[in-house]
Amino acid sequence: MMSLSLVIILAACGGKGGTDTGNKEAGATSTTSPKISTEPANKLKIQTSFYPMYEFTKNVAGDLADVELLIPSTIEPHDWEPTPQDIKKIEEADLLVYNGAGMESWTEQVLGSISNSQLIPVEASQGIQLSEGKDEHNHDHEHDHNHEHNHKEDAHTHEGTDPHVWLSPALAIQEVHNIELALEKAAPEHKEEFKKNADAYIAKLKQLDNDFRTGLSQVKRKDFITQHAAFAYLAKEYGLDQVPIAGLSPDEEPSPAKMAEVVKFAKEHKVKTIFFETLVTSKVADTISKEIGAKSAVLNPLEGLTEEDQANHLDYIAVMRQNLEALKLALSE
Repeated sequence: MMSLSLVIILAACGGKGGTDTGNKEAGATSTTSPKISTEPANKLKIQTSFYPMYEFTKNVAGDLADVELLIPSTIEPHDWEPTPQDIKKIEEADLLVYNGAGMESWTEQVLGSISNSQLIPVEASQGIQLSEGKDEHNHDHEHDHNHEHNHKEDAHTHEGTDPHVWLSPALAIQEVHNIELALEKAAPEHKEEFKKNADAYIAKLKQLDNDFRTGLSQVKRKDFITQHAAFAYLAKEYGLDQVPIAGLSPDEEPSPAKMAEVVKFAKEHKVKTIFFETLVTSKVADTISKEIGAKSAVLNPLEGLTEEDQANHLDYIAVMRQNLEALKLALSE
């Protein structure tokens, strides 16, 4: 019979057979170096409203935050409303980044209803001089005749404020800077990293801004017709003149009088391209194109990314460069 002392010795040494193997495996596990995570602890949780806000925030935050997009990028965001699940995400976030200027009509109500007093709301367009959401191009039409229609249109276009500031690269730089300041407030210990990230992205935006200035400085014409009045800030920044068929909301139907007015303008000015946008139907632009014998082309308001854009790994800067090429081509015809 094996003595008790020998049992204890064998147990301490690992015993025999399967017991020894098991302990060897345990020993191997205990001597393996644990994986060291390079992820920062306590990453910020950030919710962003629609695609450009996600893009700008992601470039500033880098790997210091989990940045999520509330409005799917294939959905037109003007009339989107958050679900209870979306509101829960906002409630649990450290920051909510949105464009403002009336683009996200739901933010005021949502921010007033949640209980997270630590949430930092970030209105990216803060401090930017906003324009009224109206047709800035004067076609010398009878204002009295269209007064009632114009009044209704203004009421539909977010109280007359044009929110599309992100479509001017120069104003996009200001939005990125506002987001940078908010992230520094939320996590001051990472201020230098946020600044480094923002500076790198702003350098790309400055190059884009310069390319727009030089690329559009020598075009033959300055006026371009769009289905959706989204490009007023871009037009103003680079000395162009947007002639919108409809108002700020992309699904807004223009009146017959407005359609006739744009057709007349296009014929008189020999316009050869009518711009429509992604994510909504192009039927209005197509109607005018057929009427005047022009072609239709995309001018992307970047309110989201199509599945094709995503498949091609396009981002804000890449799509804006496509817009630049489309404008250069149309304004040089």
